[in-house]
Amino acid sequence: MTFDPDAFGPAVPWPDAGLADEALVRSLRVKVASELAQHHKRRADAGEGRLSEEDTRQLGEALIWDELQAHAKALLDRGITPPSHREDQAVHRALYALLFEFAGLQPHLDRADVVNVHAEAGKPVWLDLTDGTVVRGTPVASTAEELVEFVRELGRRIGLSERRFDPDHYWINLQLPDGSRLFAIAWVTREPHLFVRRHHLIDVATADLRAHGAMSEMVAEFLDATVRARFDLVIAGGQGDGKTTLLRALAAAIEPTERIVTIESDFELGLDHLPARHHEVIALEGREANVEGVGRVSCADLVRRSMRMSARRIIVGEVLGDEVLPMLQAMNSGAKGSLCTIHADSSDEVFKRLALLGQEPPLRLEMHHTYALAAAAIDFTVFVQRDRTGHRVVSSIREVRGYDNGMVMTNELFGADPDGRAVPTGIPVSEQRGPRLRDVGFDPRWLVQAGAAR
Repeated sequence: MTFDPDAFGPAVPWPDAGLADEALVRSLRVKVASELAQHHKRRADAGEGRLSEEDTRQLGEALIWDELQAHAKALLDRGITPPSHREDQAVHRALYALLFEFAGLQPHLDRADVVNVHAEAGKPVWLDLTDGTVVRGTPVASTAEELVEFVRELGRRIGLSERRFDPDHYWINLQLPDGSRLFAIAWVTREPHLFVRRHHLIDVATADLRAHGAMSEMVAEFLDATVRARFDLVIAGGQGDGKTTLLRALAAAIEPTERIVTIESDFELGLDHLPARHHEVIALEGREANVEGVGRVSCADLVRRSMRMSARRIIVGEVLGDEVLPMLQAMNSGAKGSLCTIHADSSDEVFKRLALLGQEPPLRLEMHHTYALAAAAIDFTVFVQRDRTGHRVVSSIREVRGYDNGMVMTNELFGADPDGRAVPTGIPVSEQRGPRLRDVGFDPRWLVQAGAAR
């Protein structure tokens, strides 16, 4: 990884930005944002739904011009020449970008080679690029206060419900329209920080990952077969190791006509944006409590509600807490072929991780109870990690064989080679699952033969 201190992105995302009075932009942004928030509140108090994105933009544009006219009139009343039409347009464009686009973040989102963005207060951002280099870019905001207000504005207008960002809610998770994931944190750090993780592989299948070197042809064919055969899979790995990308790729093997329910704490999968691959997707997102402390909807709640939707598949973006029990119950009670991801250090560590989550409040399950439920619910675990060169790879696939003497029994069908990539171990698939794999076109004997040939 290298660092180039002189590599900056585009300086400004709109023409004539230098004509915009920054102090005026900051002042009017607060006024317009407040008026928009009050408008949304009045509609909510009247029992009316939120305005569409297009209607909100039109309302905001009108409010901006109203504020500019009021500002010009105030200057004239004081005997001061108001801004020119061109200057007004520059302020309008800057305000519109702050309220409805991504302002200083936009140039970095426009770069196809950016993987991650890290912004701190008013400093130049850090950009991780696809070639492994780290460069600096233009700041997202001029000050810490502006960065906080920028994130608050995103929280108001992105997602199904408004997300708070204040000392009582010191962090925020959002999915941007292009599928990128934004996380910001403040009040527990010296300066506010913003992070964006780009998802370059949204409409993806296992063949695409194979082309990127993440797996062999046999691994890709085996994983696709497990999905087509309606086996229940858990994808495990560390932070940023490619769990979500692999989940999307496996979902591509699902028949387009199957009804899928996705459940996430924050929208990230985006299967509902791929109508050619998935014709019927109900995307559910958890919700934090409102300012009165009510209205929270957990992922566990949503998993339970999904069972009323006649879903052919239930996909949980990431198992993080008490959704572990309803997820395993859903796998056991008819939603076969379900998928989820979890943080774990190996394909075998999945079950300990599930059991630890089951021990946490409010579940407080005995570990052996979770082990028994997981052994009955899960068919295969898949582990992803980064190889020695930093590339994301599938390194292990295990078949769950049952539960005995307080332990989940598994066989590792694919294990990591010296480079960390999954290769057949020669262990055969169980007789109970072999016929279903053959029915969808994968002969389990291939694994034994490939393992013996190594």
